[in-house]
Amino acid sequence: MGKRLDLNEKIVLDLRIPRVLMAFLTGMALSAAGVVMQAIFRNPLAEPFVLGISAGAAVGALLGVLLFFNVYSISISAFLASLLAVFAVYSLAKVRGRITTESLLLSGIAVNFFLYALEWLILIRFNKAHLILTWLVGFLGNVEWLDVKVCLIPVAAGVASIWIFARDLNAMTFGEETAHHLGIDVATVRKILLAISSLITAVCTAFVGVIGFVGLMVPHMIRMVVGADHRILIPASALFGGIFLVWTDTFARTFMNDSVPVGIITMLCGAPFFVYLLRSRYG
Repeated sequence: MGKRLDLNEKIVLDLRIPRVLMAFLTGMALSAAGVVMQAIFRNPLAEPFVLGISAGAAVGALLGVLLFFNVYSISISAFLASLLAVFAVYSLAKVRGRITTESLLLSGIAVNFFLYALEWLILIRFNKAHLILTWLVGFLGNVEWLDVKVCLIPVAAGVASIWIFARDLNAMTFGEETAHHLGIDVATVRKILLAISSLITAVCTAFVGVIGFVGLMVPHMIRMVVGADHRILIPASALFGGIFLVWTDTFARTFMNDSVPVGIITMLCGAPFFVYLLRSRYG
């Protein structure tokens, strides 16, 4: 009886709690990043998964696993690769000095396809087929306490830093000219916020892989409840994003086979939501 209690205790402390905490941190990071991208691009369809940031982070993390075998190096590698991905999307989407919804989405799709192909090549080349599920569709079943500790400070500090720019984001949603008149250096703020968003997305993706559409769905759902003021929207989205991903992972683990990655569930929910937003905007 004592051994069974010890085993149950070990499962809860070493498997369940780290998994729940990582789900919460990842949901926070992706949702906060989604709020930022929808504001600075003034595009309701923008989020880390759609814009290729998650895929870039996954490629960087994979290279970090193969080359460094150190959790901190893996996180740094994921962050640098995510920065390159968002820079590539931003550069490709800019046509005659402007970024339209169409150019942003097409650039994000193109970069995503390229990065996914790169992931497959790396996995096959280094005979790491067992990592495919983890990196291509996010999986929380392999999370350890060290992973949570590495993610905790960057995500908490990143979300807090984003909230500091809430007033700037409020101004930027009305256009660059309005923001300039209010004394905001739009180019600098955009770069800072994209870097922070890439960091918090990358550090979580490095350990759980690509989880899509959380940064798209959550900000829209919360915006309908609390409104568009980023001073409230950012913390509310971060909080609900964490809860949402914990719920989603619990559902996948409880009502489906535990080997089903949570990323599959979020994609099943997110793809129709994406189509709905697309139709409502252009239909």
